[in-house]
Amino acid sequence: MADAEVAKKMLRGILQSNKGGVSLSHLQSEYKELTGEHIPHKQMGHSNLDALLASMPSLVRMERSRSGEVCADVLHITKVVARQRTSKKTGRPHLVNTQMRVKPAAPLVLNAKPQNSLRQPNHRGRGGGRGGDLRDGPSEGKTGGHPNKMSSQNTSNRKGNQPPDKRMTLPSRFQKEVHAHLSRNSQQTAPPSNLNESFGSGKAKPYNPQLVQGHIREILAKYSNGFWVSKLPQMYRELYKQDLPTEAIKDLETWTHICIVEKTCSSNPSERLLYPAKEQTNTSSSSSPPSSPATLSPDLKQKLEELLVKYSSGLWAHALPKLFQDTYKTKLPGHVLVSLDLLSDICTIDYPMPDNPKRAILYRRSSTGGGGGEDENCNRRNSSASEEELRVRKELGRRLSNQAVPPLQIPKEEYPSVLVVEATNTNGVLLRYIGEGYSQAQESMEDEMREFYGLDQSSPTPVSSLSSGQLVAVRAEEEEEILRAQVCEVMTDKVKVYYVDHGFSEVISKNKVFELHEKFFKLSFQAAKCKLAGLETFCQDPAVLKKFETMASGKILLAEILERGQTPLVVLYDTSQDDDININAACMKALHDKSLASPLQVNSAYMNVAISSVCSDGTIYCQPPSRGLTKMNETLEKIETYFHSQVTSEFLVSRPFCGKRCLARYKGKWFRVEITNLHGSRVLDILFIDVGVQASVEVFELREIPPPFLRDLMAIPPQAVKCCLADLAVSVGSWTPDAVQWLRDKVLNTTDCSMKVAKVDEKKRCIHVHLFTDKNFHDPDRSLNRQMAQSELLKQQPDVFLTSHRISTPTSSTKTSSASNSTNGSPTSANVPVKPHLRRALSGPKGSGGGGNTTTTPSSPTETPSSPTSSLQLPPPLELPTIGNNMDVYVSLACHPGHFVLQPWGDMYRLVVLMGEMILYYNKTEEKPLNVEKNQIYAAKVENSWHRVLVKGVLNSGLVSVYELDYGKHELVSCTQLRPLIKEFRQLPFQGITAQLAGVKQRQWSEEASIVFRHHVEKKPMVAQLEAVQEATTPWERKLTVFLVDTSQEEKDTWVHDIMAEFADELTNEL
Repeated sequence: MADAEVAKKMLRGILQSNKGGVSLSHLQSEYKELTGEHIPHKQMGHSNLDALLASMPSLVRMERSRSGEVCADVLHITKVVARQRTSKKTGRPHLVNTQMRVKPAAPLVLNAKPQNSLRQPNHRGRGGGRGGDLRDGPSEGKTGGHPNKMSSQNTSNRKGNQPPDKRMTLPSRFQKEVHAHLSRNSQQTAPPSNLNESFGSGKAKPYNPQLVQGHIREILAKYSNGFWVSKLPQMYRELYKQDLPTEAIKDLETWTHICIVEKTCSSNPSERLLYPAKEQTNTSSSSSPPSSPATLSPDLKQKLEELLVKYSSGLWAHALPKLFQDTYKTKLPGHVLVSLDLLSDICTIDYPMPDNPKRAILYRRSSTGGGGGEDENCNRRNSSASEEELRVRKELGRRLSNQAVPPLQIPKEEYPSVLVVEATNTNGVLLRYIGEGYSQAQESMEDEMREFYGLDQSSPTPVSSLSSGQLVAVRAEEEEEILRAQVCEVMTDKVKVYYVDHGFSEVISKNKVFELHEKFFKLSFQAAKCKLAGLETFCQDPAVLKKFETMASGKILLAEILERGQTPLVVLYDTSQDDDININAACMKALHDKSLASPLQVNSAYMNVAISSVCSDGTIYCQPPSRGLTKMNETLEKIETYFHSQVTSEFLVSRPFCGKRCLARYKGKWFRVEITNLHGSRVLDILFIDVGVQASVEVFELREIPPPFLRDLMAIPPQAVKCCLADLAVSVGSWTPDAVQWLRDKVLNTTDCSMKVAKVDEKKRCIHVHLFTDKNFHDPDRSLNRQMAQSELLKQQPDVFLTSHRISTPTSSTKTSSASNSTNGSPTSANVPVKPHLRRALSGPKGSGGGGNTTTTPSSPTETPSSPTSSLQLPPPLELPTIGNNMDVYVSLACHPGHFVLQPWGDMYRLVVLMGEMILYYNKTEEKPLNVEKNQIYAAKVENSWHRVLVKGVLNSGLVSVYELDYGKHELVSCTQLRPLIKEFRQLPFQGITAQLAGVKQRQWSEEASIVFRHHVEKKPMVAQLEAVQEATTPWERKLTVFLVDTSQEEKDTWVHDIMAEFADELTNEL
C-alpha cells in the first residue's frame, strides 16, 4: 500500500465520500479501516501527514482551520507543449499548449494469445548477492531458450501494446506522466507454460493431450520419414516456443492414431524412432464423415482459413458453426468440432480453461500480415501527397543514397501524443509526433541549425546549384528560422520547397537556400501522415473535413494506433475537456442529415410512438415517427435481403475500435450499433443507437455495413430518443424495481403510445414527457405520470440506486439464443440499460452515478474467506517452482522492492479470456440485493471490466474497498457493482501474488528508490528466481522472495537487486 498512486486513489475515494471535508485524524482512521495500514507518508518521502497532503495540490486542498479539514480534489492533468508552424505563418513558431489527461497503462494484456517463454538468465545461485558480473555476455539459460523480444506481429492491436520503458530515473512529480506515456509494450500473448516446469521436484504436471497431439501431428507432417524421439523436445521447443511435457514423451506409444514409435536395439528409451501413423497417409476426401475423417476437404479448409484471417486475435471454436452458417449459407460439418486437431495445419489450438476442454480458441497459423510487416514503422509521407512531391521523393532516394535520412519510426506507446497540422483528406492527415525523440529532438535540431547557420552573424553562402529532390537548409520568409526542406521545383530566381518537418510547401528566393550539413541528416523527417479509421469512404466529404478542421487542426491530441504501416490507421481523441472526445466519431456524425432526425418541441404531442426500452434507472428510449425512422427500417430490410444473397466473409468485423458504426442482431434482426468500449480483442460493449440498448458481445457477432448502404445509413441520425417522465417527485436514478417493472409492463407491448413534451434538457440530452398508452393525450389524468405519482410504487425506497441493466444480444451460445431471438416484445427481452455514454476507452466511467444505499437481504455466507458461500470454494493456489528455480512473470504492480505483485507470464492470456467471459456473463445479469461482507470473494466492476476481488472494508457511503486478486491493486467501488463470483470463474488460480526483492536489505524505501524500482520492473515481463515462499492460509496472503532478472536484451542479464543496491550505496555516499 506504499505505492503513491494507490494511496492517492484511496485518499480520493475517502474525500469524495466526505463532501464537506474530513479532519486529519478521521482521514487517518478511515484510511486504516479501508486498507489495514496507516497513510504511508514516510514511505512517500514526507515527515508527517500534513507535508504529504500539501505535496498533492492536484488531489487535496487543505484549509488550515481549527479543525484542520481537508477537502475536495481536482482532475490530474498534464501540459503538453509543442512548437507549431503552418503554411500561414512560417517564421517564429507559436506554442501549442494543451492540457490533457494522459492514458493510464493498460491493466492487462488485451490480446489473449499464448506467448513465447522468456529467455532464462545465467544461473546465479541462491543468495548470489552482488558477486560476479553477469552482464559481460549472453546468458546461456536453458537450452533452446528464446530471447524476450517483443514480437511485432501484434502491434496492430488496440489497447494492449505498450512499448518497452525507457530506463531513466525521474523526479516523483513526473511519475504519473511517465506511467502513462512510457508504458511498456508487453507482448499481447502469454506463454503456454513456464520454461522451468521440467526442473521441478519430479512430480508430473498435468498437460493438455489434445494440444500436444495436434502439435506432434504437425511436426510429423513435416518429417514424414521419421526422426529420433530424442530430437522431439528440441523441435517442439523451436516450433512452439515451449517445452514438450515430459509425460507426453511417455504417452507417445499409446497415441497410435498420431504416430508409430519404433524401438531400436539400444537400451536407451530415448533412442527410438518416431513415424507418422499409417492412417495419416491414407486420407479420404469424402464430404460426409461416417466416422471422423483424417483430413478436411480443400474447400472446407479454405473457408475456415478465411474466417481465421478475419480474427487474427483468435476465434472461439464454439462460434464456428453459427459463423460458418451465416457466412457461407451452409452447415459446418459436425466432425470439425469433434476433432479440432484436423485444423492443426491452418491454425494453432489452445484450451485456456483447463477445466473445460470444450472451450478452445483457434489462432491462424504463421500470420505476419495485418500491417505488422517490415514496413510497419516506415512512416514517411505517403501516396496521398501530390504527384510532384512523390516524384521528388523517388528522385531523392536515387540521388542522396549516401546521405540517407532514417525513416520515421512510429512511436511504440499505445497512445502517442500528436500535433495535428492539417487535413485535406482524412486518409492523409498531416501530423507530428510529440515527445522525446520526436518534437523535442526536432526543436533541439532547429535550435542547433539556427546557431550553425549563424543568424546572428554573416549569412552563409547560398547553394549555387539546385535540383529537384535535393535536401537543403532554408531560411524561412520571416528571417527567423532555419528549417530542413526538400526542393520540389527550381524556377528562374525562386525555388519551391517542401518543409519535411512541418508538412507544407512554399516558394522562396534562391538566396535563402543553403546546403544542408550532414549532421542534420540524422533525424527522421518529422512530418507524417495517418489515416482516420471509419472515415475511409468519406475521406473528402466537405462536412467531414470542416468538422475535423474545427475540432482537431492545430491541436495536440492522443492517437490510438490501430494498424501500423506506412500510413498508420488511427483514432484521435481530445482529452483536454471533462469528457474524452472521439474525433473520428464526431466527424462521422457530421454526415447526419438533420432533416431525418426527430426534432421534438415543447408542448407538442406525438402519436404512434414506439417505446423501445425502459432502463432500470427510469430512463425511457422511444422512437417517434419520422422520415429517418421510415428510411432506416427500409434500409435495414434491404440489408437483411442483401446478406442472405451474399456468400462471403468480407462483412465480418476484424478491426473493432471505439466509435465504429456497424451492425449487430437484436431480436433476430440487424440493427445499427456503435462500439463504445473494448475489453481486449474479442469482447466489446456496443450501443444499439436506434433502440437505446447497451450490450456486451463478442466481435464475431458484428458485421460491417455493406458499401451499397453505407452512405444512406450514415446520413440517418440515431432514432432512439432519450426521455424521462415529467413531474414526478422521484428523479431518474432513484426508481424502485417495482416501479420500473410496472412501467415496462405498461408500455413495452403497446404499439400506439402517445406523448406530450414538457421540457427539453439540452445539458443532459433528455426529453421530459407525459406518456400515454392511447391517443387521449389531452387528458392529463390518463397519463402514466399521473398514475405512477398516485401509486405507492415510488414511495417504497426513495433513495435506492439501481444501475442500468444490460441485455445480451443473440450469440451462437444456446443459453442466450432463444431469449434474444424472441420478437414478442416481452419485458425481459427489452429491459435495457442505457444511458448512452461517450467512449470510455481513455478515461473509464465517471463513477457509479448514484447515491444512497442498496437494499440488502440476509444471505448466508460463512465467516471464513475460503468459503464465501456455503457451496463455492476458492480456486487452487498458483503452482510455484521449487526453491532456486526460475519462473516467467509479469510485474503488474510495483510499489517498492519490499512490495510488488507478480503474475505468471504463462497464464496471462488465460486471465484475459476469463475476464472477457466475466464481462459477457455479468453485463447481461440484472443487479440483485447482495449482502456485502468483509473478507469475502466477489466479482466487482472496475472501470468497465469485471475483476475477482476480496472485500477489505465497507464505507457508510456505500463505497467498498476491494483488493483485485489477479492484479494486486486496491480499488474503491460502489457496493452496487459487486456480484457473487460463480463457480465457473473460480477455476483459474488467482493470478496476483505479492513478492519482495531478494538480495537487498529490506528497509523503508524512499520515493526516489521506489521510482527507480518501478521504472525497471513495473508492467514488464521478467524472470523471477525463487528464493523463499512465505505460505499462508489464503492465496492472497502468500508472499514470495525472488530475484528479478530482465533478460530482454540478448547480450546481458540485468539483475534488479544489483541496481537497487547500487542506488542505495549512492544515496549513502551522498549523505
